[in-house]
Amino acid sequence: METMEEKRKRPRRSFSDEYKAEVVELCRTSGKAIAAVAGDLGLSVSAVRRWVAQADIDDGRRPGMTSEEHSELAQLRKENRVLREERDILKRATIFFAKETR
Repeated sequence: METMEEKRKRPRRSFSDEYKAEVVELCRTSGKAIAAVAGDLGLSVSAVRRWVAQADIDDGRRPGMTSEEHSELAQLRKENRVLREERDILKRATIFFAKETR
């Protein structure tokens, strides 16, 4: 028999943007509650709620950071991290070579 810990650990599933858009459209047009749509499709209610909320933001129906802005922010953070690493390497190299020339 499975323990409680084993039951809680489900493999993380990922869904395409097209699938998420279809689920959001189904929530908006079916007249069913989000929980009912999620249950029918075997999805977690919280995931479907997030998808609907993000779609509302992307469509301008609700304030917040759009998916495009999220992507840009992630890309800029990654670029910033790389630049800081490069700067730190150059600092260490400068110190190393300054000690060598004395």
